[in-house]
Amino acid sequence: MSNLALDKISMRFDLPNGSSVQALQDVDLNLKEGELMSVLGPSGCGKTTLLNIVAGFLAPTSGTVSLGGERVSGPGPERGMVFQQGALFEWMSVRENVAFGPRMKGMPKGEANEIVEHLLDTVGLGAFKDKAVYELSGGMQQRVALARCLANDPEVILMDEPLGALDALTREKMQGLVLKLWRETGKTIILITHSVEEALLLGERLLVMAPRPGRIHREYNLPFADLGVNADLREVKKHPDFGKTRDEILSMIWDMEEEIMGRTEEA
Repeated sequence: MSNLALDKISMRFDLPNGSSVQALQDVDLNLKEGELMSVLGPSGCGKTTLLNIVAGFLAPTSGTVSLGGERVSGPGPERGMVFQQGALFEWMSVRENVAFGPRMKGMPKGEANEIVEHLLDTVGLGAFKDKAVYELSGGMQQRVALARCLANDPEVILMDEPLGALDALTREKMQGLVLKLWRETGKTIILITHSVEEALLLGERLLVMAPRPGRIHREYNLPFADLGVNADLREVKKHPDFGKTRDEILSMIWDMEEEIMGRTEEA
């Protein structure tokens, strides 16, 4: 199994004035293949920094990341990234965007086309495959981004606030799509979000990170992602434990934000 392991990950950014910022401190984490984990925390707690280290975009100051026992030392096709904005090639069609990864791998055209057609049907864009990206809504562009990521068949999908720019209704639909893709593909997924409700819905494991230096403050194991695969997400939110856990986490993060504000005022 391709477990993802983070061992004592720390990250310090040295500033031009000679000072430094300790973004992460001794983060230990182990994800089994196929797990879906959401990550929450106050602003500046190092969530995106942690994701970029797993992606290989940043090298940690200390500690190691390994996937399937192999050390991560840079970006690789076994880790796919979905950003808040789709980061799509606007001069290409929807089909061409999704086919980009397989084409770069040298995959035979017929095989690549079959994968692309299947993924576009899966994300509900089969009728839009020849459209230019700029003709699509924000939600549709994020569907293209998900399909493009899946076309590379990564072992781990990393999502950095992928639904944050969407309107409420589109966001809810996309949350359902993420759960559907997770269940159908069996991929390991890490999703960063600022929404407590979204983290509860899309995380069978949920991490709450502490303020800088970023550390794992609390971990939850939750039933809501499994429930949401075959249910209306609005019904899932009515689960008696959903509101209780949401309020607990909101209070936790609010207390952290208050602590950060206190530090700022003292400085």
